[in-house]
Amino acid sequence: MKRFISSLLLTLAISFWVQAQEKDSIVILHTPSGDIEGSLLIPDTKTPVPVVLLIAGSGPTDRNGNNPLMKNNALKMLATALYKNNIASLRYDKRGIGASREAGLDESHLRFDNYIQDAIAWINILKQNEKFSKIIIAGHSEGSLIGMVAAQQKSVDKFISLAGAGQPADQLIREQLRNQPSFVLRQANPILNQLIKGKTTDSIPSYLKALFRPSVQPYLISWFKYNPQTEIAKLEKPVLIIQGTTDIQVGIQDAKALEEASHTSKLVLISGMNHILKNAPADRQQNIQTYSQPNLPLNEIMVSTVVNFVKN
Repeated sequence: MKRFISSLLLTLAISFWVQAQEKDSIVILHTPSGDIEGSLLIPDTKTPVPVVLLIAGSGPTDRNGNNPLMKNNALKMLATALYKNNIASLRYDKRGIGASREAGLDESHLRFDNYIQDAIAWINILKQNEKFSKIIIAGHSEGSLIGMVAAQQKSVDKFISLAGAGQPADQLIREQLRNQPSFVLRQANPILNQLIKGKTTDSIPSYLKALFRPSVQPYLISWFKYNPQTEIAKLEKPVLIIQGTTDIQVGIQDAKALEEASHTSKLVLISGMNHILKNAPADRQQNIQTYSQPNLPLNEIMVSTVVNFVKN
């Protein structure tokens, strides 16, 4: 009898686990270059709920906020937190990443606008679903700029910037290069100035070719033309800007620049939160260690702030 009860409990546990997994549905976005895969998490309710489109940051970052070198599960955890608060979400692997690998373009053909158009295509899918009462975009890091351009669509109700840069990408690169010997920035500046003008260049020192190789220059040109302050100012809808004080990648000044540019925004600075939306010390080495701690929870204030903004 005990063996039967144990077996029954195990069966029920497995059944519950499968049902929980099934709620995280796979959604496919078909594009000319290949399929982009996303995960749709919808609360079990009969009434329409808000849905948040989560857009990942730069580099080979997947739908969960991870890359091949670091696993933090930040976006997956945010999707789960939204679900627990009766909010749906859609997160996806960027083209060329994870399950969306086939949709990747050759580097010389990839443009920043491809990411924007992908986000808009996901919005169009969401707005056709009667289960959703409103659409909110939440872009993390570089995904913030992608999201704020995509959020200019009429069908988007609100926009959230999570640790988003407040200045054009060329300025971000210049700031990063200031940490190098002075001659590095001195030789990079003319290259950046050419790219800003929409012109490629062959005059690249060997040690800068990884950053400014000819095949990536068209992408950089397409990226540099977008100014986050200009784009966020176009949003005639509620905007939430969230920034952590121990973020070693994006500074408080970036968040304040976005706030000043937007007349519909609210800025929330969260003490002790880093770039991956988790609690971390200001010390750079200890901060970076959190990037590879997938079980470290998200900052609770950040979660409650996002939930309240979505619902209210």
